Amino acid sequence: MSRRKGIFLVLTGAIFWGIGGTVAKKLFLLQIDVDWLVTTRLLIAGFLLLAVQFFRKDRSQILGVWKKRRDAIQLLIFGLLGMLAVQYTYMASIKHGNAAVATLLQYLAPVMIIVYLALLKQAALTRRDLLSVSLALIGCFFLLTNGSISQLSVPSPSIIWGILSGIALAFYTLYAIPLLKQYDSLVIVGWAMIIGGFALSFIHPPWLIEFKSLPLEVYLYLIFVIIFGTMIAFWFYIESLQSLLPKESSLLGSIEPLAAVITTVFWLKEPFGLFQWVGTSCIILMILLLALNKGSSQKAH
Repeated sequence: MSRRKGIFLVLTGAIFWGIGGTVAKKLFLLQIDVDWLVTTRLLIAGFLLLAVQFFRKDRSQILGVWKKRRDAIQLLIFGLLGMLAVQYTYMASIKHGNAAVATLLQYLAPVMIIVYLALLKQAALTRRDLLSVSLALIGCFFLLTNGSISQLSVPSPSIIWGILSGIALAFYTLYAIPLLKQYDSLVIVGWAMIIGGFALSFIHPPWLIEFKSLPLEVYLYLIFVIIFGTMIAFWFYIESLQSLLPKESSLLGSIEPLAAVITTVFWLKEPFGLFQWVGTSCIILMILLLALNKGSSQKAH
């Protein structure tokens, strides 16, 4: 029963992540500012994750992470250059393009990590790694060009932000390892979200919006993105690790880009060509290949 519960949790969390990106695109179409959405999403979801830690787990860690100067500095860097960078670049890519392309480009992070570690000679390239890199490159080519070399099928700002999102996620994944070995992931990610949201508040304060003028559908979409697409998605993923192996959670979590693609195409009616589907298949196959071999790192969305 606990295994079935774990599978349900990770699948639900991953689907919420994928749909959350598409709902964010809908908010941008309704003229919601990307800076305001990222700020609000990070602050509220961060406080909610710490609340979960307070009521369900070791609450002493919530303030304990700030007691060691080195850990506090690492957490600040992680919040700004990891969490905030991942969230902002991902949302900016969605704004200029769509959730499907943004999510798939962000999922190039494992390939970037493979190449980075190989360049540092910390890990040798295996045949599986080379196959994964090849699938990623082929998938990106078809996804972004739809098979036509002469023109891009996706706006260039979306591609740039999406690639930056992948780089940010690669940094996020590698930099978080020492902190996650000492503290619960809910504590690290919750504080990182609050740090990122607080920093962005100086650029776009979350209270500077005409709440009374917002239609009901905007409030409903905001609730979904913040509560379901961020807080619950991450919480469910972490909880699934109680009854599933990290490798299994990572593998099942790869349904996220599929959820983003399907909702983008069929709900928002975004055009998606035949070769873009081929490219999507290549990237999802790459994700599955890495998940079966590498295990899992914590999610970033």
